[in-house]
Amino acid sequence: AELALIESGLQYTRFEIDVRDKPDWYPAVNPAGKVPALTYGGPIVDPTSPSIESAKLAESLVIIEFIADISGKLLPSDPVQRAKARFFISTVTDTIVSTFPLVAVPGPASLTKILDSIEKIQSILPAEGFAIGDEFTIADIAVAPFFARLELVLEGDLGAFEEGAGPKTLEILNNDDKFVRYRKYFADIKARESFRKTFDRETLWARMDEKLAPLRGQRKSQIA
Repeated sequence: AELALIESGLQYTRFEIDVRDKPDWYPAVNPAGKVPALTYGGPIVDPTSPSIESAKLAESLVIIEFIADISGKLLPSDPVQRAKARFFISTVTDTIVSTFPLVAVPGPASLTKILDSIEKIQSILPAEGFAIGDEFTIADIAVAPFFARLELVLEGDLGAFEEGAGPKTLEILNNDDKFVRYRKYFADIKARESFRKTFDRETLWARMDEKLAPLRGQRKSQIA
């Protein structure tokens, strides 16, 4: 969601919490306890004391579309292009978003399904540019974090899949001619200043490593 804020040019105040130990005041921002969350409107206050006058929004896709609406950016004015952007997001949700949790499932089938998801996303990309053409939109913002997390998980062999399968799968993505379009698309996303500002590789790696460590432990115990 922060990537969308940077791209939009809107002013905002960033406040980070420990997602593993959310503060007592956080339900006032999002009763469901999910992150990210956004407060909009009302007086300027300390983030730890959210105003009752501000609107509280949650869920990444909801937030990035809201940012597009209030900024007038990140969605084309043409209704057909807007529909294409939303279709791309729907495809992302039905593929990589739903299959990414499979990194926690033992066996080669999980990685095969993830590769299939990327291939499906790739198949609806235009020959050049971003998700719906030259313009960078919420469609690209929706997929960016999942591609980034997947790359880290595979590179670090962090999932529950067979030991060594992560780097091997990453090698396929990075070298197989089948994924040429994916590589160019993801490279274009990573080249944007907004991505570089919001993608904290070290912090994300540590979080993913900690989260998936028990799965690797199960993997090793099964082998033993």
